Amino acid sequence: MTCFDAHSDLLYDVARRRLAGEERVLETRHLERLRAGGVEGLVLAFWYGAGEGQTFWRDVPEGGSDAGRLAIMLAQAQAELAQCSHIQMVRTVQEAEAARAAGKLYAFLGIEGMAAFGADAGAIDRCYESGVRLGMLTWNEENPLATGAGGDPEKKLTAPGRAVVRRMGELSMLVDVSHLNDGGFWDVMDLAAGPVIASHSNCRRLCDVRRNLTDEQLRAIRDTGGVVGLNVYHNFVHADPERQTAETLARHAVHMAEVMGVEHVGCGFDFCEFMGPPDNDGAAGLEDASKIGNLFDWLERLGMSREEREGVARENFLRVFRQVLG
Repeated sequence: MTCFDAHSDLLYDVARRRLAGEERVLETRHLERLRAGGVEGLVLAFWYGAGEGQTFWRDVPEGGSDAGRLAIMLAQAQAELAQCSHIQMVRTVQEAEAARAAGKLYAFLGIEGMAAFGADAGAIDRCYESGVRLGMLTWNEENPLATGAGGDPEKKLTAPGRAVVRRMGELSMLVDVSHLNDGGFWDVMDLAAGPVIASHSNCRRLCDVRRNLTDEQLRAIRDTGGVVGLNVYHNFVHADPERQTAETLARHAVHMAEVMGVEHVGCGFDFCEFMGPPDNDGAAGLEDASKIGNLFDWLERLGMSREEREGVARENFLRVFRQVLG
């Protein structure tokens, strides 16, 4: 069974290593694990944060601002993908299917936080022209567009933030509410003219952290026709370290299916082992992309049919991408 991963931070590793002189980072350091885990395609996200522990930016010229880091990451991603014969950047599901038929992994581009935009709503057009097809208004921070999950949960989208959401609809870009605070989430629901996704969020009912979604939020995403992607990050799986496992993540999938229907459940794994343990560890049994099969083994044990598992693995997200992106 192959899968589509709707959220990957591999471009962070690409930028870090290419700036240190490496090339072909995806092929030499990551491709083997992706293929071992059955990954046929993924969303490569631009996460350009410079928080505590993300120190490589300190030594990078023009890396001192959000806009500078995003520009550098975009340039490095373009150079990397131009060299990579095994992974092809795509903008539509039709292009993805063609890449898959040619034996390549396909990669959509996403942006994980729009702090680099400032209050410039027109920046989303430039992002689109660069090939980005889905995006989050914020990471965990508050920026001129919105407030992330790490900020005041009650704050709403700003006027520029609302303008960006509207413009994304006009451009047929997917709005991703993972990392958005609760107040901003409901603003997006009010503005949405089509499917909204949460690329990498779990269930707050099973693990009570702000980055996870309430049952009411799950149903709201369902009502737009959207999909929620399962996240392997250990602290979003369970509060008890002993229960931060592939089995528990599978139980998140079962709960999502009960609340909003299995056709609205997908994968957005957010593997970050390359950023260094222990803060970036995946749940036990899902330490990196090569272990993805363990999740689907548990879904089978928990009663999901093969058709349902195939939906979770790839079809559910690709249905939404096909509807919005073509």
